[in-house]
Amino acid sequence: MEAITSFINTVNSIVWGVPMLVMILGVGLFLSIGLKLMPILKLGRGFKLLWSGRQVDDDNEKGDVSPFNALMTSLSATIGTGNIAGVATAIFIGGPGALFWMWCTALVGMATKFSEAVLAVKYRETDANGNHVGGPMYYIKNGLGSKWAWLGTAFAIFGSIAGFGIGNTVQANSVADAMSSNFDIPSWVTGVVLMVLVGAVLMGGIKRIAEVAGKLVPLMTVFYITAGISVLVVYAADVPAAFMLIVESAFNPVAAQGGFAGAAVWAAIRFGVARGVFSNEAGLGSAPIAHAAAQTNNPVKQGLVAMLGTFIDTLIVCSITGLAIVVTGSWTSGENGAALTSFAFSHALPMGNYIVAIALAVFAFTTILGWSFYSEKCIQYLFGDKAIKPFRLVFTLVVPIGAVSSLEFIWLLADTLNAMMAIPNLIALVLLSPVVFGLTREYFIKQRALKAQS
Repeated sequence: MEAITSFINTVNSIVWGVPMLVMILGVGLFLSIGLKLMPILKLGRGFKLLWSGRQVDDDNEKGDVSPFNALMTSLSATIGTGNIAGVATAIFIGGPGALFWMWCTALVGMATKFSEAVLAVKYRETDANGNHVGGPMYYIKNGLGSKWAWLGTAFAIFGSIAGFGIGNTVQANSVADAMSSNFDIPSWVTGVVLMVLVGAVLMGGIKRIAEVAGKLVPLMTVFYITAGISVLVVYAADVPAAFMLIVESAFNPVAAQGGFAGAAVWAAIRFGVARGVFSNEAGLGSAPIAHAAAQTNNPVKQGLVAMLGTFIDTLIVCSITGLAIVVTGSWTSGENGAALTSFAFSHALPMGNYIVAIALAVFAFTTILGWSFYSEKCIQYLFGDKAIKPFRLVFTLVVPIGAVSSLEFIWLLADTLNAMMAIPNLIALVLLSPVVFGLTREYFIKQRALKAQS
């Protein structure tokens, strides 16, 4: 086991090294330039489409869930432990400057997420049950041709395994830890309750997952953001200085102070980008699997909705967590992970630790639901429709195991597989970028023509 851990550690240092970080930011920047910064400039249009209900003018849009619920399913997987524990870890290791690099990752990540969703809808298929399926494995196979099919298979293999780690056991363990440390609930009890809840939702497939996500995600996100803003209001006088510290620390080393060990600029960049991608998943290729099920006939419209996921996840939710940690001075406390976020919230709010614990539990639960769908589609791609029900059963039974286990190795494996998922997806995004650019150009030319006529 020691040899395996050492090997995966070596692989992890490679796949999350300079080439991967350059690749993630580079592809995002390339797509942003190719789209002429459209994702940033059209952010308002994306929100308008999200709340306008139906997104096409006719009643024949294809898909299984509403565009809103497709985004909520995607957000259910992205808003999770990364927003609470991941941000805290990035700041603990890389200093306040890590938050700045998370923002940079999100800004270019919006173009990445837009492109992923456009390709997912463009190249999706219908399975034997009449459900729409899509994602990197399908846009690689259908967009790049049979000679690239192995790349899609590689993505599906990495995605199916990663789901059991980052999308299941790690999340269950986070919930169990939060419930145990704050409410004295035994980990096995949390594991059993989670298993029952997850199983009840999973057996209903994407429609039930989307319905639950459509209700839980907005409610919990608003609850957490409200609590975070309350922290910032209490420390309002320190907010400007916090922003200055974040920007300054992004380009200058941070000296050791209090419980903070000090950090080089490289640490801020590495952990800011890595945790940013871990949180919003732009470039990983997971979110387009959910957006492929959206009821829409226009890939660009769903892309405009999809890019909001990165904005909401990182530029809003992660920023709330990061700023709360910095303004309260908690980043020098020596605490790490979710405990650091709890420490920060407790500084300003009477029941701050309970708020963080509840938010973490709900976010992690919805992440399990979202990733179950991602892994299921990867398994379906590899083994066919017959594998769906056995997968759902196994995925559900693994939940309590994660709740009571020690997961250092699982964290390492999941982190490594996340990067491995990104490689085939980023290659496909670059090769298929002319399709994205062409569809986007056609869409906005048509929109301008319609506006001129009216």
